[in-house]
Amino acid sequence: MAKANHGAAALVIACLLIAAVAMADAHPPAAASPLICKKAYGVRERETCFAVAQAQGLTLKQFLLFNPNINCNKLFIGQWVCLAAAPARA
Repeated sequence: MAKANHGAAALVIACLLIAAVAMADAHPPAAASPLICKKAYGVRERETCFAVAQAQGLTLKQFLLFNPNINCNKLFIGQWVCLAAAPARA
């Protein structure tokens, strides 16, 4: 009977470890500091996110980091985009 109890205890411990790992993975990562736009630009005719970023010496990834809510498929003439940003101070 002692072996059965050891097996049950090992099973319980394994389940608790799995639950602990699952709970640790469930927490979202800490939110990044919000960015404050330091340089804005008005989109011109026929420009794309990539073209604007490239003209300003930015990667598309940087451009999208500065403009997290932008829809590159729906840019319009005169739309303001951010070309340089810095973390907001608390």
